[in-house]
Amino acid sequence: MKKLFVAALKEEVPNLNFFHFTGVGKINATHAITQLILKHQPEEIVNFGSVGSLNKELKGLIEVTKFYQRDMDVRGLMNLKLGETPFDSIQEIITNDAGYSCGTGDSFVQSKIEMNVDVVDMEAYALAKICKLHNVDFKCFKFISDNADENASSDWLENCKKGSQLFLEMAKNFSWVK
Repeated sequence: MKKLFVAALKEEVPNLNFFHFTGVGKINATHAITQLILKHQPEEIVNFGSVGSLNKELKGLIEVTKFYQRDMDVRGLMNLKLGETPFDSIQEIITNDAGYSCGTGDSFVQSKIEMNVDVVDMEAYALAKICKLHNVDFKCFKFISDNADENASSDWLENCKKGSQLFLEMAKNFSWVK
């Protein structure tokens, strides 16, 4: 099985040289993942990165299996819920009921948001959607780098190092990395 590993930034996966990088945000992620799919034609894409947790009980490395667009907001124009895109048949992406939910948006979260999700990031929904559209299996593992609060920016970089080590240990258990 041809598998690709993607992360937004090399800072999220220090010393893991088998990753491709998408850049930060939904547009960069969409562009990069589309190019990678067209070039490599993988059967599966595995995403790893950092997330802010809205669920204060979550720690460490988690699998995310439910993806939502937290900054799509046309409630003032149409009778849609926060996160729903007008005229789009894909409003949520669920790869497995067992994992955690992620709200993706183009903002770094440092306070409570209106959407009820476990974690927040800036790329996962875009990656999951492009994989769905191209019939590529998608797995997503995230390291809780912060609590999406006023301390989020100071916690992020230091915690990325811890997360990449946990991901590498988990990946070896799944024979993803030799």
